[in-house]
Amino acid sequence: MTALELFLPRACPVCDRLLDRRETGLVCGACWARLPLLPAPRCDRCGHPTYGHACRWCELLPPYVRAARSVCWAAGDVGLGIVHTLKYLGWHAVAPELALRMSRASWPIDVIEERRAVIPVPLSAKRRRERGYNQSELLARALAGHWRVPLLVDALERVRYTETQTRLTPGERLRNVSGAFRASPSARNVLRGGHVVLVDDVVTTAATLNACAAALCDGGARIVSFVTFGRAPAITDRI
Repeated sequence: MTALELFLPRACPVCDRLLDRRETGLVCGACWARLPLLPAPRCDRCGHPTYGHACRWCELLPPYVRAARSVCWAAGDVGLGIVHTLKYLGWHAVAPELALRMSRASWPIDVIEERRAVIPVPLSAKRRRERGYNQSELLARALAGHWRVPLLVDALERVRYTETQTRLTPGERLRNVSGAFRASPSARNVLRGGHVVLVDDVVTTAATLNACAAALCDGGARIVSFVTFGRAPAITDRI
């Protein structure tokens, strides 16, 4: 134990438990063990639990979205706590721990073979100044390293400020992000005919990701897939 650890012991930012010397990450092993993973069976396209019935979550996705994957439910003290640690509490160094788990998601073979690049959902300039970083970009940067594919930070632009989606209804979410994104003119050659993967921290109704996907396809991408760390459960989902 170093002198710094003796006088300033490390604690998990989610549960405040003091970390063991063998725990090298920011989030403790107990919290990772309690992470509410999405249960099987899951839809092969959207990755949502089907509970033995036909998938309804796919109805949220337009036809140019090939697949979607999430690690866990964005719910409870751990699922939400880990996301809040990254997104609101300033612990940007936790992003690689989330991205590692995102990188292990099981995909259809064509997504693995075709994915040309990862692209983070962009923040508005105002929100980026307030937060100091884009959590989706941090996740995408680490994920690109695991997958060994390029990271395209500037391929997608947010052209207007939007209110936070947290307290909006599904209809309000759609209107809030409609026309809010565009593909960067400088990225059109890279996007043309490609299959790219959009990265965000959490998906709820997929309104933001769908708006981004539409902009990327307008910019030349052939098809888009989504990957997030958390997925907000609907009323009918079992957690």
